[in-house]
Amino acid sequence: MLDRLQALADRYEKLSELLCDPDVANDSKKLRDYSKEQSDLQSAYEAYAEYKNVMEELEAAKMMQGEKLDDEMKEMVKMEIEDLSGRQVELEERIRLLLLPKDPNDDKNVIVEIRGAAGGDEAALFASDLYRMYTRYADTQGWRVEIMDVNTNDLGGFKEVIFLINGRGAYSKMKYESGAHRVQRIPTTESGGRIHTSTSTVAVMPEAEDFEIEIHDKDIRVDTFCSSGAGGQSVNTTKSAVRVTHVPTGIVATCQDGKSQNSNKEKALQVLRARISDLKRQEEEAKYAGERKSKVGTGDRSERIRTYNFPQSRVTDHRIGLTLHRLEQIMNGDITEIISALSIAEQTELMEKGE
Repeated sequence: MLDRLQALADRYEKLSELLCDPDVANDSKKLRDYSKEQSDLQSAYEAYAEYKNVMEELEAAKMMQGEKLDDEMKEMVKMEIEDLSGRQVELEERIRLLLLPKDPNDDKNVIVEIRGAAGGDEAALFASDLYRMYTRYADTQGWRVEIMDVNTNDLGGFKEVIFLINGRGAYSKMKYESGAHRVQRIPTTESGGRIHTSTSTVAVMPEAEDFEIEIHDKDIRVDTFCSSGAGGQSVNTTKSAVRVTHVPTGIVATCQDGKSQNSNKEKALQVLRARISDLKRQEEEAKYAGERKSKVGTGDRSERIRTYNFPQSRVTDHRIGLTLHRLEQIMNGDITEIISALSIAEQTELMEKGE
């Protein structure tokens, strides 16, 4: 571990030199790449610097312990050694976590797609509940939410909603939400008072930058049409809604939320880039699925990950067996405990694998 840390520290200091180089300062790509690399290394670099300092102090204290000291000084040195030894253990644990492989997408914004699946109108209503849960969670994190596209039903539920969450580290927390979310409750449309089970799917994709996924004009087909709302009625008579098809992959992205055709096209391209990037990521992961599948899931939207049981005020995450009996707070956006538990489970799994 110490060899890895020293190599990391050497690289961090080399990056500091490179970032002061005028040639790098004038090269926007190198400047961006080196700055990001150094930022990713900073926490481990600082922890290692503190660790070296603690070890030096601990060695000095142990040497002092071997000297002739009065009883009061012996007790002080003993206490200092205990404190420093405790700090050593804490830092080693923290460093082990910092050295775990980091998802390169963790700092990115995310594009989230929620769709009503099994359950008709009730599934669409639950999709709108999930959207509300995520937007409230985003507020607690200081993130900004922007709707990219939405398709509602007559009851105000979301057949589909696509939105961007803009905030540093959004993907590192939201990535655990991809999958099928199941709800068990009495629908407002149910006169007999029977509990129904419905599902909505969530897909979380890191936002792809222009330089990461380049889309050529010759590879896309752009269609325009009139925006429509619940029930299919026309919202306006101008063809502001845009559908963009990526011909090589067949991936389609639609946006009709804005009134400007250009704005809708830009948003549709933004979603298209994320979907193409996500497809490439899934293809890469499929090659190693057998050996790298994680207990916290593959990100497959068909995989059932969580159940929300309203009569019992219970939420269960099936991936890690976590059950919480405070459904109201969770639906109001308090999902930090769930996300933290999933993150810890993933870190523990990586440490057990020795990666």
